[in-house]
Amino acid sequence: MILVLLIEKYPLPLQHNVNSKNTNKMNKAMKMWMLAAVLMGSASLVGCVNKNAKPTENKAQTEASAQSEIEVGEKVTCYTAVDDYLVNEIGKNYAQSDVCIPYAYVISTDEGNPNDILIWGDFWVFNYEISGDTLKTASGGNHPGLMHVKKTETGYEVMSFDAVADGADNLPSAKKIFGDKFDIYQEFSGAAEKREMERLRFTADYVKKHNMSATMLQDYGWPAVVLPK
Repeated sequence: MILVLLIEKYPLPLQHNVNSKNTNKMNKAMKMWMLAAVLMGSASLVGCVNKNAKPTENKAQTEASAQSEIEVGEKVTCYTAVDDYLVNEIGKNYAQSDVCIPYAYVISTDEGNPNDILIWGDFWVFNYEISGDTLKTASGGNHPGLMHVKKTETGYEVMSFDAVADGADNLPSAKKIFGDKFDIYQEFSGAAEKREMERLRFTADYVKKHNMSATMLQDYGWPAVVLPK
């Protein structure tokens, strides 16, 4: 629409040489076209951005620990839907406490279909008791699998979740769900120290985002650990 109005009101001269009489008109037209280019460029910036991925953002499929951000008016993230699902649909099945904090370690994201954005990850929820400046773990657990997320007019919504099975079916179902991403998932799920570092980082981000006063996290039977700044 902007381009149509500009073409009608401010057509660019086709010839390279212009006389002084047309200079002001040409300058005005050029300014308006430059403004349109900036506006169109700004509009094209809406898309997925990986917060934790290495500098190759905006790929259709990203192999990395990631959180995706998609701007829809006020900043809304792809993973806001995942976090909400973890808290409201999975977290409610655990013993409740003062606060439920989700932790989504994303293995890969495929944004090819906005009606079925695929998010593979190792998803966790933790319910914490708030004791002074310490978050004390009350309950929680992990739920690896594949989230199916749909883009809506107001943001994003988890449509379904393919969860890795427990027990004897755990390994076969994990291989089926993660497919060629299974090795990445297995490497992360087997790296306890890295998992805990990521958990602390995600928890610290949550605390900052929600203006909480907590500075430490403590699992049952373990000493409290200081959250990263």
